[in-house]
Amino acid sequence: MSLGKKVQLNTGASIPQLGFGTWQAEPGQVEAAVFEALKAGYRHIDLAKVYGNQKEIAQAFKKAFGGEVPNLKREDVFITSKLWNSQHRPEHVAGALDDCLAELGLDYLDLYLVHFPVAFDESKDPHNQLFPLDESSSHSDKDVKMYDGVSIVETWKAMTQLDKKKARAVGVSNHTKEHLQALIDGTGVTPAANQVERHPRLLQPELVKFCAEKNIHITAYSAFGNNMVGEPLLFEHEKIKEIASRIGATPAQVILAWSQVGGHSVIPKSVTASRIQKNFEEIELSKEDIEKVEAIGKAEPRRFNIPYVANKPRWPVNIFGEPEEKDAPHKVVV
Repeated sequence: MSLGKKVQLNTGASIPQLGFGTWQAEPGQVEAAVFEALKAGYRHIDLAKVYGNQKEIAQAFKKAFGGEVPNLKREDVFITSKLWNSQHRPEHVAGALDDCLAELGLDYLDLYLVHFPVAFDESKDPHNQLFPLDESSSHSDKDVKMYDGVSIVETWKAMTQLDKKKARAVGVSNHTKEHLQALIDGTGVTPAANQVERHPRLLQPELVKFCAEKNIHITAYSAFGNNMVGEPLLFEHEKIKEIASRIGATPAQVILAWSQVGGHSVIPKSVTASRIQKNFEEIELSKEDIEKVEAIGKAEPRRFNIPYVANKPRWPVNIFGEPEEKDAPHKVVV
């Protein structure tokens, strides 16, 4: 069984390019899905505190590393998780990692990321009260209460000081090139990775170029689009389907192959065994087909994951500088 291609992080560690995501994987399904992914050959699993499913995923790890996936050991699998927005104060960061490891039943993570470059309000229980609400908010559903008293540089500095036996590499997620530059300037430490929304409608060429120059690995999430916004997923796009039909692949395989061009990794999610297995059957795209996929993003650019407009409860913060965020009262504190 081929276990897929790997690339090197700036730490020297190897990360498999094709991973398995667990965002929006429902309780009662995610244990079986992760176990199926490990059986199928995935060796890169992406997790997060806020997904609310790490304790269930721990059961899949326990089975897989306990002998139910033959010859599979913990050290064979690259496991990523993330620091949540309510845990950004420097004094909370080490405890957040310990809390994460306890949920997963693991001794270490291969990669630990700052999930977003924003902090939520101070909480008496930062590891469990994940969405503190602003009771003074006039918005119909109440907004998340933001906290402007800690900068992304302060949080990143605490991340860089974590025990390397517990977090072998540290990085970020949802950070723009301006955020990344602020972290590097403020600490002298370059993140190992930046996990971002990236798909055929969101190419992010400037961010991709910046990360390549700084040797920051890019992991793409929402590679198929976002099924929370009421728009068709990208494997339904006619141009993707045309390429897939012509080369004898699935539309999902076309998107996943494109996502890995340039040495990036990608973390598709599925809870269906047949799709999990099919997505792992990697293909190669011609230069012409890569250009056809990228033409979609040039003609139909779209970012789906904008917390100010897409999330409930809403986050009143401008993260990406998109037009939809221009009225947000808070901005990223650098």
